[in-house]
Amino acid sequence: MSGDHGHGDTQVNSGSKGSVTHKHKDKHKDKEHRHRDHKKDKEREKFKHSNSEHKEYSDKKHKDKEKLKYSNSSSDKHRDKHKEKRREEKIKSLHDRPKKQKENGYVRDTSPAAIKSEPEEDNGFYPCLQHKISKREYDDKECEYKPKKVKAEHDKKAQKRKHEYEEDELDEDIKPKKKTKDKKVTEGKKTKKEEEEKWKWWEEERYTDGSKWRFLEHKGPVFAPLYEPLPDKVKFYYDGKPMKLNSLAEEVATFFAKMLDHEYTTKDIFRKNFLKDWRKEMTSEEKSKITDLNKCDFSEMNDYFKAQSEARKQMSKEEKQKIKEENERLLQEYGFCIMDNHKERIGNFRTEPPGLFRGRGDHPKMGMLKRRIRPEDVIINCSKDSKHPKPPPGTKWKEVRHDNKVTWLASWTENIQGSIKYIMLNPSSRIKGEKDWQKYETARRLKKCVDHIRSQYRDDWKSKEMRIRQRAVALYFIDKLALRAGNEKEEGETADTVGCCSLRVEHVKLHPKMDDQEYVVEFDFLGKDSIRYYNKIPVEKRVFKNLQLFLENKQPEDDLFDRLNTCILNKHLQELMDGLTAKVFRTYNASITLQQQLKELTCPDDSIPAKILSYNRANRAVAILCNHQRAPPKTFEKSMQNLQTKIDEKQNQLSAARKQLKAAKADHKASHDDKSKKAVEVKRKAVQRIEEHLMKLQMQATDREENKQIALGTSKLNYLDPRISVAWCKKWGVPIEKIYNKTQREKFAWAIDMAEKDYEF
Repeated sequence: MSGDHGHGDTQVNSGSKGSVTHKHKDKHKDKEHRHRDHKKDKEREKFKHSNSEHKEYSDKKHKDKEKLKYSNSSSDKHRDKHKEKRREEKIKSLHDRPKKQKENGYVRDTSPAAIKSEPEEDNGFYPCLQHKISKREYDDKECEYKPKKVKAEHDKKAQKRKHEYEEDELDEDIKPKKKTKDKKVTEGKKTKKEEEEKWKWWEEERYTDGSKWRFLEHKGPVFAPLYEPLPDKVKFYYDGKPMKLNSLAEEVATFFAKMLDHEYTTKDIFRKNFLKDWRKEMTSEEKSKITDLNKCDFSEMNDYFKAQSEARKQMSKEEKQKIKEENERLLQEYGFCIMDNHKERIGNFRTEPPGLFRGRGDHPKMGMLKRRIRPEDVIINCSKDSKHPKPPPGTKWKEVRHDNKVTWLASWTENIQGSIKYIMLNPSSRIKGEKDWQKYETARRLKKCVDHIRSQYRDDWKSKEMRIRQRAVALYFIDKLALRAGNEKEEGETADTVGCCSLRVEHVKLHPKMDDQEYVVEFDFLGKDSIRYYNKIPVEKRVFKNLQLFLENKQPEDDLFDRLNTCILNKHLQELMDGLTAKVFRTYNASITLQQQLKELTCPDDSIPAKILSYNRANRAVAILCNHQRAPPKTFEKSMQNLQTKIDEKQNQLSAARKQLKAAKADHKASHDDKSKKAVEVKRKAVQRIEEHLMKLQMQATDREENKQIALGTSKLNYLDPRISVAWCKKWGVPIEKIYNKTQREKFAWAIDMAEKDYEF
């Protein structure tokens, strides 16, 4: 590279075809820069130095200008000795790069690659005020005449002045731009921070040794507050006389008093179980007196708790804020754990408070006392090298384990049914997310072999062995009707709920012909959570004939599938496909139904509210398949009335707006001026806006009415592959927020990130 022919032009351009053009353009720019910079230097030095010093300085500066102008850039060559090899190679290739511009007299490569590769350095040069500060990358090698460089070549005092001048100049000239840029940078940093906080665990490799974590640290559970005795003025009466109870008996009495207005307290089994457990907490004297629950008067207690509830509602903002802050403090201390160097949210970190067991349906144990959970009942699970949670003072844990093959953090056994309760991670955690992902992937594997499985169980309907026929018919019901398998249970221990394998003769009725359909099976039984399952379904002839065979010579209380149980069925399912269970069939049928319904119901030209209605209708079809029912909400009628009132008001607004539009059109027809034309446009837009609002309200009303007895959430959260919904949203431009709320979006973050609009289950 030769700089001897330069005549003031940059060395880098000596050999480029476009150097002459750049030179003429940039000379004009240089003059403007020199003039302005010189003027500012003069004003700055006026306050710091005498006139003579300034003159001497100016003369020297102009001499330096002339000297630099015809220089062969020897100072640059000296500086080149200290540059890295990468920089030299880059400079050699500069003439091949098309995108170049002059910035403060310096040729600068503006291609993205060059900008990215150049580190920001303080080279003693000032940024051009015509450019944003974000583009302050410079190439020291590519210098020609630059007036402000003179300051960098002065003595130490001049160098100090240069830094002061640079700060002031940036403050004066770049401040407005810098403010905007700083805002963008702050927002960018915030977004980046938020992205970093979101752990994309689905992009990492999963453990293959069966372990769930390598490190786990948490603070343990938060226990229910201790009982506070009632004020002396609040009395319990037995047989019309006030009676003072011991603290334990009084606490149990308050549980019943709080439920006095509830239907449960009228049920004989509830009252019987309550009295039995309540008497266990009484002293011998209290037991001898209190023998009949009908003579007990809990009304004063009930009034006291109602007043307490009302007082909480009437709390001041400050009082509510104080409670909120305390809850937030507990959440921050106990609501998170550290798992494998990531902060994870815990699902429910509080133990269940003592109270009376309610159960679902007519549960035989309703009314029994749920005892207080104490630290001595709790097993803690954490890693050996973690800081173990400390029990409350004066207590100890039942046990501290270090089992990384399980996902729970703490566990205890409740006293009513002997079931184990757990403190687990939040649904948005890695462990829960991985479990969900795996569940839907297993259901997708079933899709590949479901035709073979169906063909096989159809062949088994003709088997010579009764057990194989029963298994095949049960599998048909699980597949076609999405029935649960049904677990074996001890009599009298739980409510009388059944599944497919535990169906009794009394739960099934056969109709050779019904409602113009042949071979109809009528099901009527209590399923999970004592939800009634009632369905009349036409089946294939061979299934019907087999059911007739299974019912022969049996009493109503006998098992329909007497040679089948859940264990046998699950073993057979495992042989058909690894990981296959009755629940996988439910998940598969639910997800495939949603996908098919969305394809059928979605109209590309529909508005967003109409598409959401179509989505909810598809979801409803799945909820009906899975028998996800609910009782209509208590406030349903009132909320529908309120919604109808809004619709009526909106219709009145629309009628008025249309009249105004008609009048505006008449005015415009008469005058034909711009003002009347604008008025017509304004009125037309108002009509369109009201029509959109009205349509949205009407869609809401239809949606609520259709789903008043259907629980859409259960299937949406537990049986529907979220990637189907995400893909549908992306394909049709529906905001994901309209389908999933914030908590659900956190739960399904993995699906939102990985699913594209063309995803197929």
